[in-house]
Amino acid sequence: MSRTVGIDLGTTNSEVAIVENGQARVLPGPDGDLMLPSCVGFSDSGKLLVGREALRQYAAAPDRTVKSIKRWMGTDHKTTLPIGTDETRDYLPHEISAIILRALKQRAEVALGEAVTQAVITVPAYFTDAQRQATKLAGEIAGLEVLQIINEPTAAALAYDVRSEETERVLVYDLGGGTFDVSVVEITGDVTEVLASHGNNRLGGDDFDRLLQLHLADRFRQTHSVDVPTDAVTQARLLRAAEQVKVDLSSHAFATVREAFLSSKGKTALHLETEIARTDFEALIRPLLDETLEAIDRALSDAKLDAEDLDRIILVGGSTRIPLVQQMIEEHLEQAPTDGVQPDLCVALGAAIQAGVRVGENVDAILVDVSPYSLGVAAVITTPMGMMPGFFSVIIPRNSVVPVSRSQVYSTAADRQTSVEIEVFQGENTIAEENVPLGAFMVEGLPPQPAGSLQVEVHFDFDINGILTVTATEKGKGQQGSLVVNNAAVHRLSSHELNQAREDLQALFESDETISIQSREITDAETIDPDLADLLDRAQQTLETLDEEQSEELQTLIGQLQTAISNDYDLAISKLQEELEEFLYYVSTNTDS
Repeated sequence: MSRTVGIDLGTTNSEVAIVENGQARVLPGPDGDLMLPSCVGFSDSGKLLVGREALRQYAAAPDRTVKSIKRWMGTDHKTTLPIGTDETRDYLPHEISAIILRALKQRAEVALGEAVTQAVITVPAYFTDAQRQATKLAGEIAGLEVLQIINEPTAAALAYDVRSEETERVLVYDLGGGTFDVSVVEITGDVTEVLASHGNNRLGGDDFDRLLQLHLADRFRQTHSVDVPTDAVTQARLLRAAEQVKVDLSSHAFATVREAFLSSKGKTALHLETEIARTDFEALIRPLLDETLEAIDRALSDAKLDAEDLDRIILVGGSTRIPLVQQMIEEHLEQAPTDGVQPDLCVALGAAIQAGVRVGENVDAILVDVSPYSLGVAAVITTPMGMMPGFFSVIIPRNSVVPVSRSQVYSTAADRQTSVEIEVFQGENTIAEENVPLGAFMVEGLPPQPAGSLQVEVHFDFDINGILTVTATEKGKGQQGSLVVNNAAVHRLSSHELNQAREDLQALFESDETISIQSREITDAETIDPDLADLLDRAQQTLETLDEEQSEELQTLIGQLQTAISNDYDLAISKLQEELEEFLYYVSTNTDS
């Protein structure tokens, strides 16, 4: 027997959930953690690292680690990762995502003791067709039959157990690591209907981290009159520090930053030690949060509602833990967000509920979703100035309930026209080229007749996964052309290619090499003192025996020492060696006792 799961494939973290006995729950990993960091890397020995292990090595080895890959989904962006001593490989975004999904599949199979073969996977409501296609492909490579792609705010609303016979209008504000969505949802009994959605695929916690990273670099420059080095390791350390500051400021008014040996003047090591106030952080991110309020207003307008018509506000995504986010929403809508919804887990829980519905589990839920964009074609219109090409003719308006099929009839624009080009776009601008192009195709072999006398019906079919199929048919001879909207960056795999991709991925997960995250630059015993090499080796072995907090603290010490060694900071090496010896003595003593 195989099982069906719901998956939240997030920018920062991902989760997998299941419905059992009518109840959804998130499945833990072997360490009990419900969230898997969306991070992939390779150790210096070529061992695949996924999740917490990959994230731990990021600051010390950013060249061997990738995170936030979700922001690149649907593009041909390539990430080059070393997979051995002298070997590298280029990965497309959907291939990295497939590794994360395969790890989640494996986690679920271990937790359930059964095979997992099917999944419902969530995406931001404002994901484009290409991004949805890439997500579906990633799931297939991971060995999953993707039953449905659903929008994250919609999944969150499914997980929100209102279920009264009274109709409730709910605003779902979803601010994650890399994307932002807002949806207005109407819930009546078992039916969850999306009325409108809006968002930004390039706005989230990652942007807040980058702003803080730049702010920390400015503080360092003001203190030492020296720029922070631009090498990948130093920048990764600074970014990690910024991420921790962001987390700390959600529960404290001030956060202290201590990053040793970021740079040097001569043989003098320079450190970053500063305090960041929550008000400093809020000033940095407020302009971005203002954009989310504009999106709220647009979604409400599309739903033909005012703020006072809302019964509830649900916050989704880890970034909504930031106090300023909650404050600005409450002030803007004059209503406090609802407590009791788990912002990090509710999307996965909703995906599991929809997965249960798809396979006939005893779940009381009906989902009605909408298209986030207007979809249409470039057309020629008649104006007082004459014929004007390039007008965006909408066939499926945004916020149409999906699945949806719509048609529009067009006429030829020129005499003796024997072919027409159908150019497909998504967006809201009346000028076609100002919108996002989705593809184009030709309908040829038309009989040469006067302008306007031939009719071509253009039919759009938008399915429940948000994937668009376009067909154009000339109404006389029946000449036809069609297009399943695709993006060149998302290569369609044949059955042979898909099987090969699955086998390659399985081989990565079956590797038995020992995990090691020691930097390649310091593994050569000839380059450093033997006692220091032995100390680093003991530290690496100790990593696997520690809890998460101590492990991250030890990894920070190792990374700082590696940086000091590679830059010949003799004084810093001596001090850090002493600190590392004391740390190892401390943890060994506590373990023995």
